[in-house]
Amino acid sequence: MTDDVEVKRDGHILEITLNRGKVNAIDVPTSQALATAFGELRNDPALRVAILTGGGNRLFSAGWDLKALNNGEMQLDNWWETDDYGEGGFTGLTENWTLNKPVIAAINGHAIGGGFEMAMACDLLIAAEHAEFGLPEMPLGIVPDAGALQRLPRRIPHNIAMEMFLLGRRMSAQEAAHYGLVNKVVPNESLMEAAREWAASIAWSAPLAMQSVKEVQREIECVPLENAFHKMRTDPMPIYRKMLKSSDAAEGVAAFVEKREPKFKGE
Repeated sequence: MTDDVEVKRDGHILEITLNRGKVNAIDVPTSQALATAFGELRNDPALRVAILTGGGNRLFSAGWDLKALNNGEMQLDNWWETDDYGEGGFTGLTENWTLNKPVIAAINGHAIGGGFEMAMACDLLIAAEHAEFGLPEMPLGIVPDAGALQRLPRRIPHNIAMEMFLLGRRMSAQEAAHYGLVNKVVPNESLMEAAREWAASIAWSAPLAMQSVKEVQREIECVPLENAFHKMRTDPMPIYRKMLKSSDAAEGVAAFVEKREPKFKGE
């Protein structure tokens, strides 16, 4: 794994820090390293949640490494096929359909272009109060096709998303919270404390129940309500089915009845 991606374990929590130069730009090796980290999160039963953040306090990530693109180290045409960004697509996260464990984005600075797309692929977003979000692709003659075009109009009003696409305007952390794009805005010095507090809460909870939420949500997104119920009842959702039969489910109910703290094992 490249030194540009730092990974630290703290019990059931995996902390992933993108620490690549001044702007945390992402080239192919960095994306592969991120994908490896998210693969570790998915595959290790001891890990239950991750925090993703950037080094410094200026930029969470400026997204694609345009210098690498200009030098021919990265391709533009059919980039998702020509270059190997690692399992899960760009940053190992924007097209990761097998990661059911929650990822918290601790957005320590501006999230620009692909950095914004990486943040939107997380499950919970906590932003430092000075952070901004932006999509500056239009003046470059390209579009944000690693997640922004797909996700942003589903998260905020369509016309506001079009402003960001077509006019390239920045959105403050406070406005992003207003639209529900981020969950919480905190002073920069409190950012990691807030993220770790949420991660600890998730790590304490029943792992299969937490993972079922992501699995089910992914399968029923954009499905009409009645069909969503039908899919939950009939489609193969292995984590959800396992959760229903799990000893953790029985333990949670028993602990409630017996008025004690549950002891979840993820099985």
